[in-house]
Amino acid sequence: MDLKKKYERPVITKNYSGLMNKMGSATLTPPKTEICSVPVKRLVEQYGSPLFVMSEAGIRQNQKNFLRIFKTRYPKVQFAWSYKTNYLSAVCSVFHSEGSWAEVVSEFEYDRARKLGIKGNQIIFNGPDKNRQSLKKAISENSKIHIDHFDELFDIIDITNELDISADVAIRVNMDTGVYPKWDRFGFNFENGEAWNAIKRIVAQKNLNLVGLHTHIGTYMMTADAYRIAAKKLASLFMDIKKEYDIQLEYIDLGGGFASHNTLIGQYLPAEELVPSIEQYADAITSGIYDVQMRPDEMPMLILETGRALVDNTGYLISSVIANKRLSDGRRAIIIDAGVNILFTGFWYKHKISVAQDSGYHTEEATIYGPLCMNIDCIRESIILPTLNRGDQLVIEYAGAYDVTQWMQFITLRPNIVMIMSDGSVELIRKAESLDYIMQQELIPEKFQKK
Repeated sequence: MDLKKKYERPVITKNYSGLMNKMGSATLTPPKTEICSVPVKRLVEQYGSPLFVMSEAGIRQNQKNFLRIFKTRYPKVQFAWSYKTNYLSAVCSVFHSEGSWAEVVSEFEYDRARKLGIKGNQIIFNGPDKNRQSLKKAISENSKIHIDHFDELFDIIDITNELDISADVAIRVNMDTGVYPKWDRFGFNFENGEAWNAIKRIVAQKNLNLVGLHTHIGTYMMTADAYRIAAKKLASLFMDIKKEYDIQLEYIDLGGGFASHNTLIGQYLPAEELVPSIEQYADAITSGIYDVQMRPDEMPMLILETGRALVDNTGYLISSVIANKRLSDGRRAIIIDAGVNILFTGFWYKHKISVAQDSGYHTEEATIYGPLCMNIDCIRESIILPTLNRGDQLVIEYAGAYDVTQWMQFITLRPNIVMIMSDGSVELIRKAESLDYIMQQELIPEKFQKK
């Protein structure tokens, strides 16, 4: 048995006399050698590096918990999974098996939901870009179409008259919730009467069924009170429609935007100390609805399109060290094989990053760079890490939201993605790209082809 200790090179670190700085002293974070009880080394050996890892059990637990919290505060709750957050088929399938509908914002996402077997009446069609072909499809399949602007409304009127069929529609409403800048580019404004104008036009059409109201007040919202204001305004509009037109809408939809526990760049305190809890979001939304006087039999279904907060903490990115360098000012630089092309949220967040093996006790400030030949390919400007050797692994956490929908095939190929199943087994859910895959859509003019 080899009892020889691992060699650590001597390092001279400059110490400053005086009081401790405001950041306090650094602590050594325990290595994250396993993800959901599966060794990181084993995952890399089998599927390569870099590697995205999703947790089935984590997704299910989040969805069950969110649903429980909202249902204990409001009797009629329906979640609709936000496809743009992560539209991997395996991820969407887990949410759908937990009872979630699909919330899509393009024909591409709509078709993905239908291909996964989601019925049209369980698809919420948002987004400002719905062409006539996608609208005809959604109307004929009885989807819930959330109208974003008047041009879209006029297209729907024209299509339903042309085909002599009815359409279930809602309107997207933007409003002042006390958060600035206001998200007023989506839908019709509440305060200036534009939303009411749209409602009047819809109820005047024999082929349009107004079934709901929708709002999406922002993203990574760090105040729950904004949702209370939004819920109250939608609920009051809901009651105004009932009083004016004797129409009982089916639902009000509060959209998404709940923050995850990923810490924003420039944020001093960690996200878990600043972000509202799901209980606080739920209390705010349901209180806003209850603030408007309505009988129990009048209360609409509450739809939520939560994305980031449901999936962010269920995704991981494993990366390997390519090299260590010293920058011109003496700082340590670590180069890893995962860049901002696949960790797009690295531009927004200070992801939690842990070593995946025992790495000694000496720590030092470092900058982490990706493998791209671009100076902007920086995963973390400053982080305290122990000594790392070429081939060592890092685990980047909170990588479940937006990375695999906003990633780019740039300079390197996109990697494998696996899901650790609830029973501990590991399934490949997206294959790594190959050169043939990348080039299959390209055409070479005949004059450039070698004979």
